[in-house]
Amino acid sequence: MSYKETVKNERDELKLFRSRALVAGILVFLALLLVVVRLIVLQINKYDYYTNLSRENYQKHIPIPPVRGQIYDRNGILLADNHIEYVLEVTKDKVQDLEDELIRINELIPMSPQEIKKFKQKLRVNSRFLPVVLRPGLSEKEIATFSVHRSRFPGFEINVRMERIYPLGETAGHLIGYVGRIDKKDLKTLNKEEYKGTSHIGKSGIEKFYETRLHGTSGYKLVEVDAHGKPQVVLDQKSPIAGEDLYLSIDLKLQLKAEELLEERHSNGAVVAIDPRNGEVLAMASVPMYDPNLFVNGISYKNYNALRNNPNRPLYNRALQGTYPPGSTIKPMAALAGLDEGTVTRSRSVFGRGFFQIPGVRHRYRCWKKRGHGRVSLNRAIFQSCDVYFYDLAYRMGIKRYSKSLKRFGFGSKTGIDLPHERTGVMPSAEWKKKRFDQNWYPGDTVNIGIGQGYWTVTPLQLAHAVGTIAMHGVRMRPHVLRGVRISRNLPQKLVAAERLETIKVRNPSYWNEIVKAMVHVVHGPGGTAHRAGAGAKYRFAGKTGTAQVFSVAQNKSYNASRLAKKLHDHSLFVAFSPPEKPVIAIAVIVENAGGGSKVAAPLTRKLLDTYFLPEPKKAKEDKKGKGKKNKTSKKKKRKGKKSKKSRKKTSKRVKIKNSKGRHNG
Repeated sequence: MSYKETVKNERDELKLFRSRALVAGILVFLALLLVVVRLIVLQINKYDYYTNLSRENYQKHIPIPPVRGQIYDRNGILLADNHIEYVLEVTKDKVQDLEDELIRINELIPMSPQEIKKFKQKLRVNSRFLPVVLRPGLSEKEIATFSVHRSRFPGFEINVRMERIYPLGETAGHLIGYVGRIDKKDLKTLNKEEYKGTSHIGKSGIEKFYETRLHGTSGYKLVEVDAHGKPQVVLDQKSPIAGEDLYLSIDLKLQLKAEELLEERHSNGAVVAIDPRNGEVLAMASVPMYDPNLFVNGISYKNYNALRNNPNRPLYNRALQGTYPPGSTIKPMAALAGLDEGTVTRSRSVFGRGFFQIPGVRHRYRCWKKRGHGRVSLNRAIFQSCDVYFYDLAYRMGIKRYSKSLKRFGFGSKTGIDLPHERTGVMPSAEWKKKRFDQNWYPGDTVNIGIGQGYWTVTPLQLAHAVGTIAMHGVRMRPHVLRGVRISRNLPQKLVAAERLETIKVRNPSYWNEIVKAMVHVVHGPGGTAHRAGAGAKYRFAGKTGTAQVFSVAQNKSYNASRLAKKLHDHSLFVAFSPPEKPVIAIAVIVENAGGGSKVAAPLTRKLLDTYFLPEPKKAKEDKKGKGKKNKTSKKKKRKGKKSKKSRKKTSKRVKIKNSKGRHNG
């Protein structure tokens, strides 16, 4: 081999060595880079994760849920409470074969497939290091059984939690609402840090609206554990802050009476009573009712389907969500609008011949009194509820001015009450109809609106608020249920300030007196549509009857209620306030498919006002005092006074409230 060939081979070998060294260097660099990246991930990005994982070997961070605030009525009667409950919890990270363990534990503590399914759902959305409730409400026998076999089930623990209970059952259930287990939907909106250890959240009513106040602030306990996971030493601890106690404006005595009166009629309906001076809701009853205790730990499919498929819709809060034609209850507001707009005067009269006709139109809009009322002025038109007068008023006023004037009372919009799911109802206008149905507005639509029929719908809450505005001569207070808050058991209750809304101003303040005078005549004057309801009253009140048609009747036709299905009967309505001079209560009553307002809703309202203003009858108090003695009578006397099972079950849900002082002045 020549010298040149030798040099060439050495150069090739050097070149090959350099290329291989470069590749090796790159590979070493990449390997080192991967090590560095991994170290960054482990030491920086996932430092907290692995630190916590390491600490879990000898430390345990136990969240301590706060005690939920209690709920009372205005007089301090407990409506929502907490009691101790023993639960079986599982920490997924400490269980090797969860499916096998569930089968084994089920042999000791029987669980339904639904309970296991719910547990697995909660397990998927919770941290593997935090305990999840497998079975709530353990009995003493079940606790003892598990304690004996505890060593066989690592990761399973019995713990103590506070369970929500509603001691009065279905009473005021729609208003108070209920709590339920936190689900996926809740997890999307709530702060997970604040709800660590908390298993329940407000789902409806006051429980939902004031969830933040009621829940409180979670605490924690940091403990050192041994190899078996048993706590040894408490390293750090932060006590939870209990939720605030809420005092509602509800007068339980009036609430119970409202529910009782509606139940006695076996009719669906609603009652709303408000203090018009400050907007406090004194009663909000919706019948049929439901027991909120059913929902606390997850309602069974059987019970839920029974409620959901019930045609009477017991889960539906009629006082807040029910929308009904207001009927003649709106005539005082319409009359005031007519006076203020100059469409009518105190003295102007209309001849009521039993029907009204739009000029140039053959169709007749009938009055409830077929023979007609004769010549009527504003006062008589209200207390005798002459439809012809209000047909004429609405027609001459026109839908634009009519709708604008009545909206000032809050019709067609939410009152803004401190409860969820309030509905707006409908205060119709030409624009509304065009948008809703893509149809023009006709004069006949305006005529129907004049007597609270047609497209017009209201909620019982809106009606009570509107009649309260009449009582206060245009001063409007926002309805509210929360009356006071107690931050701590050691501190007094702090009252909530009332919120004043925009006052309705009219050209002449005496118009208010004119309307109130006519409403008093409805109850206490001869010929008033509710004079029977006002007969013999020991106090004065003003009111207005209403009867709302559920379906239309052809012209010159009538119907026999006895031949119609109950659901097609007219709704019975009545609104009232008392005393007329210095009102302290305004009420709206709607009894579904019960007939005329003067026959049903007005007498029912009278009984409510009696309950609110008058002392409890002596006989009733004596019966309560002697109740204990009667229970000790002979078996023979017991048999004589024995009630049926159905009757006893019914009365057991009613709570007797002793209050011999009559009306509460608060």
